[in-house]
Amino acid sequence: MPPIVPTDFTPWASLAGGILIGLSAVFVMAALGRITGILGITAGTVAGPDRDWRVAFIGGLLAAPLLWALVAGGFPAQVVSGDLPWMAVSGLLVGIGTSLGSGCTSGHGVCGLARLSGRSLAAVATFMAFAALTVYVLRHAGGA
Repeated sequence: MPPIVPTDFTPWASLAGGILIGLSAVFVMAALGRITGILGITAGTVAGPDRDWRVAFIGGLLAAPLLWALVAGGFPAQVVSGDLPWMAVSGLLVGIGTSLGSGCTSGHGVCGLARLSGRSLAAVATFMAFAALTVYVLRHAGGA
C-alpha cells in the first residue's frame, strides 16, 4: 500500500466544485428532464434515442480537466495506488454496486437526495457507511 499523503484543506475550491455540480444537475433536469447520474448517462450512450446530449455531457467531463490544466498551468498532483489488480477489482465492485443500487453517487447523492428520495437516502447511507469502514480498515486495522 502506498503511503498516506496528507492533502490540503481547500474549502473555497470545494465549495465552487459543489456549486458547479449542483448547477449542472439543475440544468440537466430543467433543460432535459433527466437525472444527472453518471451511470445512467453513460449507459444511455451505448443504447438510447437521446445519445447526443449524453455524449456531449461525458465529453465535457473529459474536457474539464484539460481546460483546468491549460488555465492553471498543469494538472494538480495526484497519488494513485500502484496496485493495478486491486484497482481493477475495486472498479468492478463499484460497477456491480451501482448496477444493483440503480445508480451511483451522482444520481443518488446529488439528485436523489435533492428530490428527497427515500431510496436514494438508503443508498447514500449504505455507500457512505462502507466508505468509512473501508478507510478505517485500510488506515487503522492494518488492511491491505
